[in-house]
Amino acid sequence: MNAPSVEAVAAEDFAQIRAQVREFIRGEVLPREREIADTDAIPADIRRTAAAMGLFGYAIPQEFGGLGLVITQDVELALEFGYTALAFRSMFGTNNGIAGQVLVGFGTDEQKKRWLEPMAEGQCIASFALTEPEAGSDPSGMRTTATWDSGGWTIAGQKRFITNAPLADLFVTFAKVRGYGDSDGKVAVFLVPSRSPGLTVGAKDKKMGQEGATTADVNFDDVRVDAAALVSGEVETGFRAAMTVLARGRVHIAALAMGLAERALDESVTFSVQNRQGGVPTGERQLVQAMLAEQQALVLAGQAMVRETARKYLDGTDRRIAPSATKLFCTEAAGRVADLAVQVHGGSGYMREMAVERIYRDVRLLRLYEGTSEIQKLIVGRELIKQEKARASRA
Repeated sequence: MNAPSVEAVAAEDFAQIRAQVREFIRGEVLPREREIADTDAIPADIRRTAAAMGLFGYAIPQEFGGLGLVITQDVELALEFGYTALAFRSMFGTNNGIAGQVLVGFGTDEQKKRWLEPMAEGQCIASFALTEPEAGSDPSGMRTTATWDSGGWTIAGQKRFITNAPLADLFVTFAKVRGYGDSDGKVAVFLVPSRSPGLTVGAKDKKMGQEGATTADVNFDDVRVDAAALVSGEVETGFRAAMTVLARGRVHIAALAMGLAERALDESVTFSVQNRQGGVPTGERQLVQAMLAEQQALVLAGQAMVRETARKYLDGTDRRIAPSATKLFCTEAAGRVADLAVQVHGGSGYMREMAVERIYRDVRLLRLYEGTSEIQKLIVGRELIKQEKARASRA
């Protein structure tokens, strides 16, 4: 995908969008976090309001009904989304992120016209079907196949941990091609409607955290789609699309992590001022202040890093090393901030009714999806060596 030369939304207009999102999250969503956790669902009225605000399509181009925000603006909203239960963002995250961006960056004109507008309106939920039981952060082990015959494709296989699968109307599905000449064995991406015969969604996963965000297995039992389902119309697009949208998604996840870390810090500061031990606020203790200081340093560092990385992604100067390094740092840092938050709260931090207990569980997943921390290290290390070899060869 080519980086746009200017931001699609003027700074003053985006400032208003962000202010509205912040007000809604802190005024309407945050007070209902316990309800979301207890019911393991996002309330219908919150979903309706989010759709009316354009959040189901904030990163979809305006010509298709979205707000048209670019990655630097996406990051600023992600910092707001992370301040509350991550299930809220998950509700519309795939439409704007890894699923929607496949269509935005690689879809044909017809594919964009058919799917992007209902996605932007919240009438269609798209899921990104890449992960499998034996292929997670590294898609090279993928076993799902797409076999070409009689002018169409037959998809067979299983996907795992697919976000929004029980709610999805469309699965952006990756599979290895068979029966297509020289393209056999390559990874292609297909648009598969959820009601396609042979497609079934498993039971909703029971997770450690992020209650209200749904994931499940998706099974493709010889699901038939026509030639128009192949994204871009070219098999070779699949792997490139996956790598491109995952890199962009890593920047978003890094910002989300920093939003959550900021919430953990704020909860820690408030608690340390209000909680008293021996008649003295715990925040007066130097060891507590030291923990708060470490939290603050990590939040400031992560926020600055993800904003700079978003700028580099937008102008095209670094879409490989910086996204992975930033996702690695920010998600690991957010885990540390959450751990310190529980420590600042003492025994109270282990209680289910405390926000930091939920944050501690929610943040753990961020180090796993869009590529684990270990995968990010491999990407960064490999790219640094590759760049040095390229420089040496030119010398």
